[in-house]
Amino acid sequence: MSLEVCRLSQVAPQSAKRFMVGATAVAIVRTTDGVFALEDRCSHADVALSEGEVVDCSIECWLHGSAFDLTTGEPQSPPAVSPVPVYRVTLSDDEDPAVFIDVTTEGDPA
Repeated sequence: MSLEVCRLSQVAPQSAKRFMVGATAVAIVRTTDGVFALEDRCSHADVALSEGEVVDCSIECWLHGSAFDLTTGEPQSPPAVSPVPVYRVTLSDDEDPAVFIDVTTEGDPA
């Protein structure tokens, strides 16, 4: 079941923003490649990824510099070695699209 998390206009291009979906902190990331959703927690240091820098199709943890692929959640650089969950994203067909995710199932981003 997909839940509306935010409107696309709430997330600036080439950035990430934290939203709570039930008890799960989710980073919604907007890039030129699309809109992505991943658990807002670095698998290495347990800090918010949404506070990191978005570069191409990855997000870099602000604390130790681990970068994570937005499509797979896989770490691209140390010190992180474990992936973070990614969630399927769908957008409504509005002028300011609603961003929907399903945190119960990992899947492909929009």
